Amino acid sequence: MPDVRLEHFQRAAADIGAHGDNDTLPFDIDTKFVSVKQAELARAAHAFFEELQRDSETNSARKISQLSVFSERLLAPTGPTGFRIVTKIQPFWTIYFNGLGVAIAEALENNRDNRTHSYRFLHDGGSTLFNRDYSWKTFREVTVHETNNLPQEAIIVQTDISGFYEHISHHYLVNFIDDLFPNNKRIGNQVNALLNKFSAGRSFGLPVGGQCSRILAELFMNSVDRQMTAAEIKWHRYVDDYVLITNSNADAYKELAFLSHTLSDYGLALNKTKTVMLTSKHYSDYVATLLGNDDDEAGKLREIDLHFDPYSDTADEDYDSLKQTIEGLQVQKLLNRELEKGLPDTFLVTQIGRTLRLQEPEVAIQLATTLLSQGNLHAFRASWSTIMRGIANLRATEDYADISEMLDQLLDFIPDHSTHLLQAEANLLHYLRTLRFTPTARRMAFVQRTYNAARSDTVKRACIDCWRHWRDRAAFTSVRGRWNELSPECQRLVWLSASFFGDQGDGFKRQVGPNLDNAWRLGIERQNVASYASIYREWCDDPSTNA
Repeated sequence: MPDVRLEHFQRAAADIGAHGDNDTLPFDIDTKFVSVKQAELARAAHAFFEELQRDSETNSARKISQLSVFSERLLAPTGPTGFRIVTKIQPFWTIYFNGLGVAIAEALENNRDNRTHSYRFLHDGGSTLFNRDYSWKTFREVTVHETNNLPQEAIIVQTDISGFYEHISHHYLVNFIDDLFPNNKRIGNQVNALLNKFSAGRSFGLPVGGQCSRILAELFMNSVDRQMTAAEIKWHRYVDDYVLITNSNADAYKELAFLSHTLSDYGLALNKTKTVMLTSKHYSDYVATLLGNDDDEAGKLREIDLHFDPYSDTADEDYDSLKQTIEGLQVQKLLNRELEKGLPDTFLVTQIGRTLRLQEPEVAIQLATTLLSQGNLHAFRASWSTIMRGIANLRATEDYADISEMLDQLLDFIPDHSTHLLQAEANLLHYLRTLRFTPTARRMAFVQRTYNAARSDTVKRACIDCWRHWRDRAAFTSVRGRWNELSPECQRLVWLSASFFGDQGDGFKRQVGPNLDNAWRLGIERQNVASYASIYREWCDDPSTNA
């Protein structure tokens, strides 16, 4: 009987420690905490699951419903003009939620159709949950290959699902989970209880940015995929993108209608503004444009596989190979060309941001100046997160120390000329992460203003983290004086920061320490299992793992 085991929570914790808890938001210090303490956190999660497993199905869900589970809904840009809500979840509950997801993915994988190209589970992948051989790029390449040598009248339908994550029904998900685990309805009940927490009580929608949501989305679509196959339709899917390969306009219309009808059974609908019918030749040209095969230099940049895993045994070789490839490209010329366009190519600019750490310092500062200059940054706004990650990588690396002061000057003027781009919390978090390397008068004032105005605990934590890196005693004194007003999430950052302030920090810890186990209780604490608070405090006491 498939079930939830300790190894599922271990893989969830390992994945978060290696790759972060939310791919839309920047890494924060909790990623390092989870990486170091993944074994203890996984055991705590599994112990809680086992207790719920011994309880009745009703009580298992009710106990989670009665707990206070921290999560925040944050605004993140998508494309040059769109926005979506992403969800930041407290570290223990991210591990717990994703651990359930890993168990679901393991049970689901062998029942999935080969024409689904998104998030294929790796049974022996360690900290890597999904098979990297499956991607959006390979999805496109497979569809083009399948359309080769089709007759002239063949029609390819390109379409996607409207508001996919936002409209996924929790009720249907519970049914699908129960089908996977027919003798254990507690798993579906617990997932439902957590989704209700993350969705503010609504019965639909998945939290954007984390691994369990990806797994649940694939589970949700599995029934639709199987119905498409049973109807003998030639289809391929990547997340919410479908490609239908048909013999004629009549067949294309009929099969598109079948997909629409099937989706409607689950409360979903196709995006009519993104549904197009193309000849096989036009579809191949369309994909070539998407993949950048139409331009030699730009195409090479798009083609580069920029997966560089610092945990890989071959990380240095991978890095050197990528760097050699980049050195032969005229990236500045490509970037200038994108500036001349009314709407720059988002993917190309994103690739440029991701390759900053592969450039020589003199080239990197030229590119950074172009990316961060007034006016240009607005044009490149759709690639904000990748640009800021690239700049943060430069500031974190000794090889770029000679250009750090120039980078800091560029960064400090962003609130003056591009404050509108900092309105979305995700953008603001990425920007704050670039500021933490050194204090300047401008950024110290900006961070203080941001902290004072912030409604988000995640944003407040990012400000406190800046003060921690800067060893800002005045800011620490101010925030510790408001200790009782802080949320537990912000308190954890202040507690971590105290170690950097000598006797003042030690005295503060002696004062508030005795009450922390109670203040930071999650409601999952059990005898003979380390509590979340004690695991965190132990990690804070080891400066070699939390600097």
